[in-house]
Amino acid sequence: MPVRVGTSGWQYRDWRGRFYPASLPQRLWLEHHAAAFATTEVNNSFYRLPAREVFEAWAARTPADYIVTVKASRFLSHIKRLREPEEPVARLMERVAGLGRKTGPVLLQLPPDLQCEIERLDACLACFPPDVRVAVEPRHPSWWNADLRDVLTAHQAALVWADRGSTPVAPLWRTADWGYLRLHAGGGEAVWPYAEHVLRDWAVRLAETWADDENAYVYTNNDPGGAALRDAVTLARLLRDCGRAPTRVPAMDEVNGPLHEGTRRQRRAASG
Repeated sequence: MPVRVGTSGWQYRDWRGRFYPASLPQRLWLEHHAAAFATTEVNNSFYRLPAREVFEAWAARTPADYIVTVKASRFLSHIKRLREPEEPVARLMERVAGLGRKTGPVLLQLPPDLQCEIERLDACLACFPPDVRVAVEPRHPSWWNADLRDVLTAHQAALVWADRGSTPVAPLWRTADWGYLRLHAGGGEAVWPYAEHVLRDWAVRLAETWADDENAYVYTNNDPGGAALRDAVTLARLLRDCGRAPTRVPAMDEVNGPLHEGTRRQRRAASG
């Protein structure tokens, strides 16, 4: 199976004139993204879960091989804090089912102040249909223990490999026969693009951990200045260097437009 390389979302103002032609109306951005990439990670579902009809429309507007990963609603993760998960999970899956065969994993990102609650997580994961892949991104260090690894493995849920500041922020455990990597920001909050050697390290880890017949999903979540686009293209090239076959990405000259002024300021500040 190919490594699915995509971006976290597709509706970013910084991408107009860099990736999206200036004359292309925003209502057609999804079609443009889906022609260049084979997957995306939807994050606005965290703030407001779209209606099933919206998911159906996304499925109808994209190619047959396009996969949509969906971030679980904050009602489940941040308001309920994994308590009483039955109804929120059922509502999420009823709407996501509108994607049909284009349904990818569900991303369950936990609040940074939620300390380890293994029983809650276990009960939450049990509510998902057995054929649904769930990627779990804990963000409090108390979660890094054998109990977490055992629960994720029992449910075939993937521990999200996350990077911020060019450093892994979670143990690099393999807890399922598929993997999930999120690249948040190469230099922390102030500098978004990744250095090539950091992306090369991630490409090697992916290639060494998952075989060709296993799935891995990779999303660049550093959208300011179009950094996510360029990093996705670079990572795909590095995966090919490692002998893996990533899904389609655009050519670098299709995403390497003029730098957004905010990115220029960030780079000037970073250079001292």
